[in-house]
Amino acid sequence: MDRIIIATAADGFIKMAVIDARDLVQRARDIHGTSPTASAALGRSLCAASLMGEMMKENNASLTLRINGGGPIGSVVAVSDSGGNVRGYVGNPSVDLPLRPDGKLDVGGAVGRDGMLTVSRDIGLKEPYIGSTELVSGEIAEDLTAYLLESEQVPSACALGVLVDRDLSIRAAGGFIVQLMPGAEESLIGKLEENIFAMDQLTAILSEDGAEELFRQALKDMEYHVVGEVPVQYRCYCSRERVEDALSCIELSELEDMIAKGQDISVSCQFCDKVYSFSVDELHKIAEMKNKGSDGSSDEV
Repeated sequence: MDRIIIATAADGFIKMAVIDARDLVQRARDIHGTSPTASAALGRSLCAASLMGEMMKENNASLTLRINGGGPIGSVVAVSDSGGNVRGYVGNPSVDLPLRPDGKLDVGGAVGRDGMLTVSRDIGLKEPYIGSTELVSGEIAEDLTAYLLESEQVPSACALGVLVDRDLSIRAAGGFIVQLMPGAEESLIGKLEENIFAMDQLTAILSEDGAEELFRQALKDMEYHVVGEVPVQYRCYCSRERVEDALSCIELSELEDMIAKGQDISVSCQFCDKVYSFSVDELHKIAEMKNKGSDGSSDEV
């Protein structure tokens, strides 16, 4: 079961959230047919969005993480609800690059670094809160760390990883965010940096030892307490009604062109594998409703 585990240390001055997300990243890989490099880029982004989404306290809130670094993968998008459930996609799911000299997938090369990381939080107000920073490396974890410090003024450390097996399945996926709360002593920063630098490879820990080992290594020699655990999954909120609403928002002339062709249309969701079909008669009804809504009539006096 995929999950986010939250712990505190140093009398509450350190907060650490860990995500173990093999199944949800595998689901994303199955839906989008991603190459190993694209699986890693999308998987890291999904893990990051899930961790940040779960941090939101508002019910029915959502968080969108968008990365566009000018690389061959195009845009990487991940959307989380306030429970940490996520969905996402990449612009070019088939892009693949040679391994880096250290033998790791070249996520930074696929994403690029000539662009921005943007986070949008929708908490039900008229306008979402939007923050962004320039990309540091395109490797996503480093970029998210920079975003949290520069845009939200929260000293943080972030690690994200996806291990793709030889058969292209996801063997391990996850990561963590460690944050220092206001008033934390400077000595804690040095200790955390020392521990994180000495950690074993993230995906090796997840695949061999389990998510709890991340706490033991990152918070070494510190007393910590697990304060929560939340199940998470790849979840899309698309529905026939939402697709119908989207169709009603396009230009009337476009709808009429579709109707004139006399063929049913199919609309696929960007985030999942669902396909919604609409007959010519159904398109007629949508066009009629749209036409009635734009005839200038009003109940107001």
